[in-house]
Amino acid sequence: MNFDLTTEQLMIRKLVHEFAEEEVAPGVVERDRTKQFPRDIFQKLADIGLMGLPFPEKYGGAGADTISFAIVVEELSRVCGSTGITYSAHISLGGAPLNLFGSEEQKQRYLIPICLGESLGAFGLTEPNAGSDAGGTKTTAQLNNGEFVINGNKCFITNASYAKYIAITAITGEKAGKKEISAIIVPTNAKGFTVRNDYEKMGLHSSNTTELILEDVKVPQDNLLGQQGEGFKQFLITLDGGRIGIGAMAVGIAQGAYEKALAYAKQRQQFGKSLSAFQAIQFKLADMALKIELARNMVYKAAWLKDQGRPFSKEAAMCKLYASEMCMEVTSQAVQIHGGYGYMKDYHVERMMRDAKLLEIGEGTSEIQRMIISRSIGC
Repeated sequence: MNFDLTTEQLMIRKLVHEFAEEEVAPGVVERDRTKQFPRDIFQKLADIGLMGLPFPEKYGGAGADTISFAIVVEELSRVCGSTGITYSAHISLGGAPLNLFGSEEQKQRYLIPICLGESLGAFGLTEPNAGSDAGGTKTTAQLNNGEFVINGNKCFITNASYAKYIAITAITGEKAGKKEISAIIVPTNAKGFTVRNDYEKMGLHSSNTTELILEDVKVPQDNLLGQQGEGFKQFLITLDGGRIGIGAMAVGIAQGAYEKALAYAKQRQQFGKSLSAFQAIQFKLADMALKIELARNMVYKAAWLKDQGRPFSKEAAMCKLYASEMCMEVTSQAVQIHGGYGYMKDYHVERMMRDAKLLEIGEGTSEIQRMIISRSIGC
């Protein structure tokens, strides 16, 4: 068993670590305050060839593996959770379904702009009444003279304001008394398609979270992604990969909070000595380091299994569940170690704590992950 990263993976980590420090970190507090989306950062990520990282080179990607993807998400999230989730969704929710299920023509038309950073990737799954119960989809797509006519609403969709095309799930019929759900690629500039960006969120303020409204939106039948009726299976596979991204994001945010707490504990003087000299603080920091390392190993294992073409649904659920709950705990402890300063925005850790909460909710809540794991172990 070899836990060493490859030369390529180490190069990617070094590159993105330096990029995060130089390009992402400097404006992070101000972006959180103003809710400004960092378009320039993603243009720079495109310039260095990272926006199509795990996709084939023939589509403008870099042909890298899932562990490399996890490393990039972790390093970006270490300084800015909003940047981390934007990148993770771009790859795992936007590009991955096209790469996995798209025809050659669809990949040429829709995946290449994602890999080149000309369009951000997004995926239209969640609805106002279909969150954890994604099978409760109500959006419909009726086939009429070679066109799908789509009506419905999607909510909490990441990146849609900056996406030229979005794969959305919709009911395309009924089979044996059950909804037939399909995935369809829809241009965001189509007549009747409205992207609304007016959510007031707890955290991840400089990421783009939108509502989609589709009113008699017409797209050619050729925009069907994969086979009709396969949408439910497709989004389950897509979410498995996305959970690795959420796990990596959790590790990154927790790592950033731990580093801030450790540095503060070393320099803050109380009762004549640094906070890090007190055993109570030492034990907090030791537990933080321990749990981050455990979560990172779980994320990398799930990513490795995916790269080997082996089943990884259980491991993806495990890494997402453990890492997200660990991240919430670590960021809370980081605020505690900072004391009153931890409650202040300029010290970063309160933002990290706010950003962390979404990770226990998005891409399947902690409760859903426990359901997946319990089924996989034969309950």
